Amino acid sequence: MSHLRFKVVDEAFNRKADPVEIPAERPQEYYGKNVFNRQKMFEYLPADTFEALINAIDNKEALPREVADSVADGMKQWAIDMGARHYTHWFQPLTETTAEKHDGFVEHDGKGGVIEKFNGKLLVQQEPDASSFPNGGIRNTFEARGYSAWDISSPAFIMGNTLCIPTIFISYTGESLDYKTPLLRALNSVDKAATAVARYFDPEVRHVRSYLGWEQEYFLVDEALYNARPDLMLTGRTLMGHESAKNQQLEDHYFGAIPSRVEAFMLDLEIECHRLGIPAKTRHNEVAPNQFELAPIFEETNLANDHNLLLMSLIAEVARRHHFRVLLHEKPFAGINGSGKHNNWSLGTDRGVLLFAPGKDSRQNLQFITFVVNVMAAVHRHNGLLKASIASATNAHRLGANEAPPAIISIFTGSQLADILERIESSSNSELSDLASREGLRLNVSQIPEIMLDNTDRNRTSPFAFTGNRFEFRAVGSSANCASAMIALNSAVADQLIDFRKKVDARVEAGETLRNALLEEIRILIRQSRPIHFDGNGYSDEWKAEAEKRGLDCETSVPKIFDAYLRPESIRMFAEAGVFSKVELEARNEVKWEMYTKKVQIEARVLGDLAINHVLPVAIRYQSILLDNVSKIKALFPDGQAAEMSETEMDTIVSISGHCKVIKQEVDAMVEARRQANRIESEREKAIAYHDTVVPCMDVIRYHIDKLELMVDNEMWPLPKYRELLFIR
Repeated sequence: MSHLRFKVVDEAFNRKADPVEIPAERPQEYYGKNVFNRQKMFEYLPADTFEALINAIDNKEALPREVADSVADGMKQWAIDMGARHYTHWFQPLTETTAEKHDGFVEHDGKGGVIEKFNGKLLVQQEPDASSFPNGGIRNTFEARGYSAWDISSPAFIMGNTLCIPTIFISYTGESLDYKTPLLRALNSVDKAATAVARYFDPEVRHVRSYLGWEQEYFLVDEALYNARPDLMLTGRTLMGHESAKNQQLEDHYFGAIPSRVEAFMLDLEIECHRLGIPAKTRHNEVAPNQFELAPIFEETNLANDHNLLLMSLIAEVARRHHFRVLLHEKPFAGINGSGKHNNWSLGTDRGVLLFAPGKDSRQNLQFITFVVNVMAAVHRHNGLLKASIASATNAHRLGANEAPPAIISIFTGSQLADILERIESSSNSELSDLASREGLRLNVSQIPEIMLDNTDRNRTSPFAFTGNRFEFRAVGSSANCASAMIALNSAVADQLIDFRKKVDARVEAGETLRNALLEEIRILIRQSRPIHFDGNGYSDEWKAEAEKRGLDCETSVPKIFDAYLRPESIRMFAEAGVFSKVELEARNEVKWEMYTKKVQIEARVLGDLAINHVLPVAIRYQSILLDNVSKIKALFPDGQAAEMSETEMDTIVSISGHCKVIKQEVDAMVEARRQANRIESEREKAIAYHDTVVPCMDVIRYHIDKLELMVDNEMWPLPKYRELLFIR
């Protein structure tokens, strides 16, 4: 095995960058080439069909079936012209990946041959098997029927030779079995609620759109090294491995020169992204060795989420072309930074106004304060739920690990915005007509100041930070479906805005002016949401104690964090927003608990196998070599001299024995803990048992294996080490 390790390390270190086929055209000329976007629709659809489809998309209306038939004809012709032979409904089951079933464009022609056929019925709806996907008990095995239905707001695209049609996925009885369905419901809810409040400031607003700009962090590992690490192959992270003497402590990788192999991969990936209409814009080295980031231009949330899921599939395929494997796990390597997927989120009207950006007049500035404060109130009311929306077995390794947002939700505003909120809270409405700030900026509501938001610093320790004209939900995990966080956030904000509108309207009906009614409710929300506002170091122990005093959710056990979905306030909020029924929430939590258990179970099995079949045999073999050497020393030298000469070997022999003993004991204890946990029928209690009894065993086993790695002869160690995995040449 050691010879295999050195062979694959040598292969990885000597690999050169592969050439990339760069299109002759500029990006704008091939951007969206593989997407059935509006330009392609205009080209391939009859004029009346094109107008009906665009009207349905823009106004969120249903598409008549006869129009769907016409769209299907044009879409099929475009796909065939592009070389497509199959089509699929592309959906997002609760596996947190995407799913697809391919069908050919063929039907019998009645003459012993086939014809290419694709109609509106096939475009709009299909019937994949629902029982084989996670469903939390909504569907029985003998009740397999489920439906996928076309999402007209997200354009179809071609991957390889297949036309992919973005769809929702629901059960036969109507419950959602995916992430897209509730995301669309949440976006519809926040549209209605935010539009109602935005009309206080602009009666012409018809819709408010939710925008998302994700930042995808990832690690790259040479495929030869990846294939030599069973833990990476089966779990996406290293279950053992002592940190390298040099990792990220010099901070020389962050924004450093991109290695040539990686740059070739990035270029190839960007070209593929642009062909698929993914607006990839930013790329750079991240903090940890072998860690990188890709970020696109902002898009509407539903499309941005589809594009992120598409990228997660695409990046793996492109990485393999360059002899890399991409790691999207939140914490693939201990001792260095993990990966997140920062969700930059904002709201904007169909009149071109960003609601989290200050304006140039009193109306826009009061609007800005109104929406920012309502978001703060929503995050405060539902901080446990928002944490549950980003919690997972994999993200648990990252959150709170002194380089990621802590497992406590708080909001960073920056000193300037914090000062404005404080003065609004402490001032009367009449005082707000002429109040100067310390910086000489004016805060009268006739000029809520020229807020120079770029002067506000960022806080990398905050899980939810205001960053200029948006909020950055930094706690989202790199392997997650963004929809989970976006469903919870948009639903919570919609719920808060509905409540705000009711209270403001009640004040106006009671005789207050709209301006005063808004300011009074804003002032109340600032006071109520004060506990969620924290601009300090989120990594500190002091903050953990302070957060608990403030009444924030400080739970760290992932299975228990999921309970937030089933709290009465969450059930009410999702039901009133029309996002989830109680049945759907209960089913999804069953899936979450089951997925947590399975992921920990797989890791425990892999770790146990590696410990018993890889590590212990090598450690014992090395120990035997040392024992043989000690025996030879004793045979050749007098007792006193022999004892002195073999002292180092004996210390090492004893240490190896101690570590091996603990590893064997803990593996046995871990196996028994799994057996006990597997007997538990409740998925929640089983997940808690895995968290409380199995995970601690894994931590102990890793500690002792990592100690052995430092003792055993380097040439004998069977697995590529961190110093070999983490530095691409």
